[in-house]
Amino acid sequence: MQTAMGSSLIADLNPLKAAYQALQWMKNGLALAHKNSAAQVKKTLFPQYPPLSVHSLEPETLSYLQQRYQALLDQDWADANAGVYPVELLFDTPWHEVLQFYPKVWLDLPDTWRRAHSKNYQEFSEEVDTSGYPNYYLQNFHYQTNGYLSDTSAQLYDLQVEILFGGMADPMRRRILPLLQQGLAQMGVQTMRSPKILDMACGTGRTLSHLRATWPQAQLFGVDLSPAYLQKAKSLLQEQAGKMPELQQANVESLPYASDSFDAVTSVFLFHELPAAARQNAINDCFRVLKPGGVLIICDSIQLSDSSQLAPMMSNFDLYFHEPYYKHYIQDDLTQRLENAGFESVATEVHFLSKYWSARKPELNSDAASELPPMAAI
Repeated sequence: MQTAMGSSLIADLNPLKAAYQALQWMKNGLALAHKNSAAQVKKTLFPQYPPLSVHSLEPETLSYLQQRYQALLDQDWADANAGVYPVELLFDTPWHEVLQFYPKVWLDLPDTWRRAHSKNYQEFSEEVDTSGYPNYYLQNFHYQTNGYLSDTSAQLYDLQVEILFGGMADPMRRRILPLLQQGLAQMGVQTMRSPKILDMACGTGRTLSHLRATWPQAQLFGVDLSPAYLQKAKSLLQEQAGKMPELQQANVESLPYASDSFDAVTSVFLFHELPAAARQNAINDCFRVLKPGGVLIICDSIQLSDSSQLAPMMSNFDLYFHEPYYKHYIQDDLTQRLENAGFESVATEVHFLSKYWSARKPELNSDAASELPPMAAI
């Protein structure tokens, strides 16, 4: 993707917006420089690793990507400026971690290339305890060392994802916030002020930090399978002001919460890393733990049905990174899965390289409520 700023940035006279978009395009330029440098280093130092047979992107596709990139920047600014979430989130870049961990990204690349070349994607160090995890989780996702089960992996994840998406990982995450605001508003003002929200596969805690900044009085919970990522999330969230979310190690297929517990459940970049059966199980359990009228908001990769023009890029993603369930995911009908679980009012949106689903658990109708024991109906 080219790093020239879009015309809207040049014409815009709002200095804060200009600063935000300049920051994002700078991130894009740095990510592109890293990718080009890494490709050159690999070619020079590791000629035994031939380049992957990927689809080349036409100039029209690159221009289309640039337009989608700029459109997301404009929408991100508009929502922050309208008060959907704090403007400060737009500038929330942990530069100290970038400087600290970027050298480690380079140090990990040779092993990443070796795994990709040898198709060795279930390799874990002896000190990593792999017992008790579902088989589908024991993968070197993205070919990274020790998958999601090491401290180093947790330290590098956010930076690696920022490089992958050209600095747009957080803007894509933030697209769940207006959808969540709309869903909570339909549940009533009091619930919206102090909602009880669960973030599934919370990873390093970036989504939870955005949720807390937007709803300071919210009761926040996060689950993840990785102890290392939960520890990273705890460290991140403890550095920030606000009530500490409750973090717990758990499988999203069997959440450790009572039925009808949450006003909302969120999920960011999870479902493309689950096999089909686990996807449905996770959706089913989301339905179970949501209160009647509660909302589920999902953010994940775009799918083939969303953009034929970006189909080559989706094919490349599967080649560049070890994502064993991605091919099925980009053809999967999550809307049907949501409806199969019992959700209604399912709606979708697409922004840049991500797709979003919002769905609601039906309200308890008066006939059903009258059949409940008196205490349960209160």
